[in-house]
Amino acid sequence: MPPGSGILKCVDFLSVDRQPELHDPVAVVAFAGWNDAASAATNAARFVVRRLGARKFATIDSEPFFNFRENRPHVRIDSRGSREITWPANDLFYARNPMGPHDVVVAIGVEPNLRWQSFAGAYASLFRDMNVKLAVSLGALMADVPHTREVRVTGSAFDPALAAELDLSVSRYEGPTGIVGVLHQRLREQEVPAASFWANVPHYITTTQNPPATIALLRRLQKVLELEFDYTELQAAGDRFIGEINTAISGNSDVLEYVHRLETAMDSGEESRPAEGTPLPRGEDLVLDVEEFLRNQREDQ
Repeated sequence: MPPGSGILKCVDFLSVDRQPELHDPVAVVAFAGWNDAASAATNAARFVVRRLGARKFATIDSEPFFNFRENRPHVRIDSRGSREITWPANDLFYARNPMGPHDVVVAIGVEPNLRWQSFAGAYASLFRDMNVKLAVSLGALMADVPHTREVRVTGSAFDPALAAELDLSVSRYEGPTGIVGVLHQRLREQEVPAASFWANVPHYITTTQNPPATIALLRRLQKVLELEFDYTELQAAGDRFIGEINTAISGNSDVLEYVHRLETAMDSGEESRPAEGTPLPRGEDLVLDVEEFLRNQREDQ
């Protein structure tokens, strides 16, 4: 590490209880924040942890990496009535997979405010030491897509051979990036193969959950893990979600027209926003209309 770089030693903030011995592990990584529209990515990672019965084996201390004015800790009262403070968590889990070729490592965290290079470097170094065969980051982004169509998942890898193997594009992105972009750079430096999957979430529905997007990421991920998941509960939640959205917009002709234009663009293979025609409501107005309806629905139940 160059002198004066400000990069901390991993041992200062990475706590590993016991590094497990795993067989050809694949790592799944998801961070809440800028990379995680509607919590689709972190929910997918939590689903994997629950379904595989994964155990936590490592954690990254939040103190060096977060501005707690922006990512405030939460106070809760536990089952014994005691006051407890929870801090932004970045935890790693592992699961052995006797039925498939790869054991699994799952990292679930929060995009940090500070020292991104050190933060990402801790993950990359640990994955290298664990002989991770492939690291897959999950993300979700707001896009001009309708909620009435199957969720589109895009993906990329820096290595052309890996991209071809996983049927992904080679990353050509230039512009602002989040912690996922920094992590992939660190993984390249540590020679850990990496790919990313991104679910496209309708930009006019900024709900805290989007089950269809979570399912779409999991379906793409299970091919890499060579596992089969049961989506019965998630699918039921997704059906309720779509029904709520349809009911919320059913009386708003402007929103219905807007969704129809997005459908037309997606069905025709266009990547950009539909051509301008009659005036459409502002995106933030669409968001407020749908959010208010969903809040009222939850209060009435």
